[in-house]
Amino acid sequence: MALMSFSARAAALVGVLSTLSLSTAGAQATPRPASTTPPVLGAPKALTLPNMVERTLPNGLKLVIVPHNELPLVDAVLVVRTGAEADGPAKAGLATLTANLLDEGAGTRDALGLAEEIGYLAISLGTGAGFESSSISLHSTRATLDSAMQLMADVALRPTFPEKEFTRLKSERQTALLQEQDRGPALASRAFASLVFGEMHPYGRSVNGTKETAQSITLDDVKQFWRSWYRPNNATLVMVGDLTVAQAEAIATRAFGGWERATLPPAPVYASNRMAPRPTTIFIIDKPKAAQSSFRIGGVGVARSTPDYYPLMVLNTALGGSFTSRLNNTLREKKAYTYGAGSSFSMRREAGPFTASSEVVSAKTDSALIEFMNELKGVRSTLPAAELAKTKRYLQLGYAEGFESTRDIASQVSALVPYNLPLTTLNTFNAGIGRVTAADVQRVATKYIDPSRLTIVIAGDRESIEPALKATKIAPVEVRDAQGRPVVRP
Repeated sequence: MALMSFSARAAALVGVLSTLSLSTAGAQATPRPASTTPPVLGAPKALTLPNMVERTLPNGLKLVIVPHNELPLVDAVLVVRTGAEADGPAKAGLATLTANLLDEGAGTRDALGLAEEIGYLAISLGTGAGFESSSISLHSTRATLDSAMQLMADVALRPTFPEKEFTRLKSERQTALLQEQDRGPALASRAFASLVFGEMHPYGRSVNGTKETAQSITLDDVKQFWRSWYRPNNATLVMVGDLTVAQAEAIATRAFGGWERATLPPAPVYASNRMAPRPTTIFIIDKPKAAQSSFRIGGVGVARSTPDYYPLMVLNTALGGSFTSRLNNTLREKKAYTYGAGSSFSMRREAGPFTASSEVVSAKTDSALIEFMNELKGVRSTLPAAELAKTKRYLQLGYAEGFESTRDIASQVSALVPYNLPLTTLNTFNAGIGRVTAADVQRVATKYIDPSRLTIVIAGDRESIEPALKATKIAPVEVRDAQGRPVVRP
């Protein structure tokens, strides 16, 4: 019998499926009417986290070991407790450029050699930096862990910083910074940070710096930053996965035991450089012909160490931290001004920014601002009991999702390191949220959200939005550039 061609078999299959669909359509039961009763959220179950053990190597490197034996995988994160806060105004972007260069050549391998070995071992390895820390992350099978950790140690301890790769990354950084000038959200975020904190404060600058600072960074700057801060007595190695405490300690010792400790430079001191709060002001960042306006509204928030952490988590979730939050419900669902609106408290080593934000269709800029102000004022009133209960349950039920994999657990533990928070912090979240009362939320809302002292940054088409914004009489209007500096009006 002749074999049926692929196209003939495909046609026959489509015919059979079509016939089946037609023959079963009439046999289907009458669909039940959609339920009009929303589902009831159940009580959060107790979250039992794996045991976490701390050790310290003789050279000062701290270890956090989390045995987790469900799969033969291990995730490791080396956290250096210094980041862009140590850049200084003239070298903004240095920490991130240093981190990006670590895996462009290390030990005896160039960038291509590193990439080939990463592929051969079937691992992933990445580097990065933020305000308070720099990091190297590794995902490996248990079988290749020893080799993978040696590769990770080469990247951390023995980077070669090839000039060719430095020149390439620096050029890419400058191109990216140039492209930002045409992006409303980037313009608004940069100006907001500068206006809230000032350019002399690390939080008032982007971790990627500016065109000018990127140009000023030299390869010697990168090497000096690495020599100064990438030291075992300034680092913590988190290891999570299929290994015992003894195995983890032995592997870490083989890879990092020879890392030489050193006296660290003085920690950056910058609290006194922060801008003083000002009366609520609207700052327009002109982006001619922009189809949308980028909103950044807020001011100085809190440090991660704040005793108000749990009430603030509840407050922010109700205001703008979830899809059903007040800001998103009003600006997206009710008014259709935007695809999304939200808020956040960026809790850093020192008080970071509180920000409410959205990208709004240009024609509704003034209307959106009115709604923003209404919600920022309204959240200072007592949360209704039902909203409080729903918000707390949302946070508690969603918490376990952050511990689904070894990579998730390593990320959660690593996030504690820059702030010297105890490991027990991870076990107390649901109980802490459960204790929050409506009075607690109102207290922190009144304390940290002051409608009379807000920095309102709107990047958009000045010609079309400025008259309408003035007409709202919400606050004086000023025009600034992307760095928050005054612009002379034509």
